[in-house]
Amino acid sequence: MADPLRVAVASAAALLALLPVGYIAVSAVLLGPRGIVELVWRPRVGELLLNTTVLLVATATACVVLGTATAWITERTDLPGAPVWSALFAAPLAVPAFVTSYAWVSVLPGVDGFVGAVVVTTMSYFPLVHLPVAAVLRSLDRDQEDVARALGLSARAAACRVVLPALRPAIVGGALLVGLHLLAEYGALALIRYPTITVAIYDLFESTFAGPGAIVLAGVLVVLCLVLLAVDVALVGRARRARVGSGAARRRARTPLGGARVPALLAVGLLVVAALGVPLASLVRWLLEGRSTTLEAGPLLTATVTSIGLGLLAAAVTTALTFPVAWLAVRRPGRLPRLLERTAYLGNALPGIVVALALVIVAIRLVPGLYQTTPLLITAYAILFMPLALVNLRAALVRLPPELEDVAHGLGSPPAAVLVRVTAPLLARGAGAAAALVFLAVSTELTATLLLAPTGTTTLATAFWGKATALAYGAAAPYAATMVLISVPAAFLLTRHVHAGVRT
Repeated sequence: MADPLRVAVASAAALLALLPVGYIAVSAVLLGPRGIVELVWRPRVGELLLNTTVLLVATATACVVLGTATAWITERTDLPGAPVWSALFAAPLAVPAFVTSYAWVSVLPGVDGFVGAVVVTTMSYFPLVHLPVAAVLRSLDRDQEDVARALGLSARAAACRVVLPALRPAIVGGALLVGLHLLAEYGALALIRYPTITVAIYDLFESTFAGPGAIVLAGVLVVLCLVLLAVDVALVGRARRARVGSGAARRRARTPLGGARVPALLAVGLLVVAALGVPLASLVRWLLEGRSTTLEAGPLLTATVTSIGLGLLAAAVTTALTFPVAWLAVRRPGRLPRLLERTAYLGNALPGIVVALALVIVAIRLVPGLYQTTPLLITAYAILFMPLALVNLRAALVRLPPELEDVAHGLGSPPAAVLVRVTAPLLARGAGAAAALVFLAVSTELTATLLLAPTGTTTLATAFWGKATALAYGAAAPYAATMVLISVPAAFLLTRHVHAGVRT
């Protein structure tokens, strides 16, 4: 793919991401400065902004600590059964956050407010940090640490000087995904009764559809997203981290835990119980004890096939659309590629209902025949989940030496042949991880699907939400359990991606 074509596709992806923002901007212009100030400068908005910011900082910090610690203990220590623990740490990605929230509320009804929100979101999102950090730790050449030790540095100093800088892009990228997820999260926080900007937007849309108050709050979310992106740029830096080769292929001894082995096993066990055991146990209880349990095989099968089909299609389209953005950002750094990359993140910071309503208005006014069609729904998924693909593709490209592509070009291979024969095979695992994350997100997406799905289309997420909000927990349980089951292969693929590094 020649650069002009990459720029064209990347620009199209950025324009898609800008659609909801454009909708908000036009609405804000119609309100005027005075109207915006009157709506923003209110105590309630300040309270919502404070709640959102505090939750974001607390959850992102907890996810970074848990994600980095679990990656380190499974990849660098002699923890018994480390590969199994690593797979279990990735498994919470297969459980939707709103299902985790229902589970915790059913187990501990008093878990609500800020504490409950931090617990639920941390248990749901810490794998977003664990996976990229574990992937880097596994592929990192430990000979660099040996050199640092030989130069007189202690083990701790060598880790701080050599390992942490290599982990920084993965940690910051994972934290960015956590932050973007939190800015758009509604179901889990509404159930836990923690008011954030997104929860307030949904409440306003429910009462006033596209009222001015909701539009202004959506604009505040865009500003928060821009702040997150600015922090990401400042923390990651521009240092090159690609290498030709992965170092010496020899077995490395893991750090012995010694007397800390039993406490470490207890700690990781408690984390798995909190993140995975509580939701799964609650689902089993709903299935066995729910008075409203009725297994509707036909509707369940239809919803399952629909969810899988939409997930696979959206994963393929989103990954293909995002690749040129990631490639330009890594291979042709500059103002335009950086702008295109940052723009692609915007959609994930908005609630699904804002993206969906923007597409509804565009479709009705410009292309009426597109309203309530599968292409429009896939477009919404691409806007919402481009960042999931972008973070993984960017991380894979950063560690892919450009010299390999340059050699192929020097030997006379055209750009398309270099892409197919050199770039694609080396990038396959990263692209697979990107597609798997998109599939996981699409198969559990709720609000955009409710608004944009063709008439009569029901997914597992919408069926679960309809029954659960009607307090028919037993009837909702089969749909939640099936959501988890179809998400397991994607979570397994992510785990394989982590363990695909150099065997050391």
